[in-house]
Amino acid sequence: MKINPTAHVHPDAQLADDVEIGAFTIVGPNVKIGAGTEVRSSCVLDGWTEIGEHNIIFPGVVIGTEPQDFGYHGERSFVKVGDRNILREYVTIHRGAHEDTTTIVGSDNMLMAYVHVAHNCRVGNQVTIANYAGMAGYASVDDQAVLGGLCGLHQFVRIGRLCMVGGLSKVNKDVPPFCMADGNPMSLFGTNFRGMRRRDINSEARNAVKSAFNILCSRSLSVPAAIEAIERDVPQLPEVEEFVRFLREKSRMGVLTRAGKE
Repeated sequence: MKINPTAHVHPDAQLADDVEIGAFTIVGPNVKIGAGTEVRSSCVLDGWTEIGEHNIIFPGVVIGTEPQDFGYHGERSFVKVGDRNILREYVTIHRGAHEDTTTIVGSDNMLMAYVHVAHNCRVGNQVTIANYAGMAGYASVDDQAVLGGLCGLHQFVRIGRLCMVGGLSKVNKDVPPFCMADGNPMSLFGTNFRGMRRRDINSEARNAVKSAFNILCSRSLSVPAAIEAIERDVPQLPEVEEFVRFLREKSRMGVLTRAGKE
């Protein structure tokens, strides 16, 4: 274990033998850090926080501090971070706002400088979030999604798998899987064709998703009617079933169906 002499690590913290802690970093008593994780200078890891293996945590990162929620009154709540994440400078991840709730960041993600993950958010795996993007409480981002810089996610918003959200976007509705969205107000701009191809989703599935997307964006159909049409008219491949499943799940903010001009 390599702990800089200027760092303060509470004796009750649980650190794997090869964890590195940089200068002036503070690690609280209820923090657990897995093997191979490197915490660089001037970080604060506090609260009931569990960090997995082989993460790289850059200077100034703050994880596990109290949520920015007026309803929080010191209850025990959690942050859980998976493995092999890159958390760049000044990323902030707050713990849950209610007792025994958890803010979750999965594995193999890159959160660029100044990204904020608020209380009770969920970030999946292989997600990229660019500089200064912010997630309000209870928002979720599914696997392999990409969020552009300076975009803002409203509370409870859901971002589906393999979505791309453009920089500076105001994200106030759910974005279905495999879609590209941008703007303020935000619109859909087609399917993430290249992203799907890079993830080895074959052309039949890509075309089926595009057909589902076109039905969803029809101005004459409600979401329930679009689901019915997709199930009737589009081959029910796994990606299409995922698309429909997302539409069926409970939404606090509603699903984005407005199509913009490409």
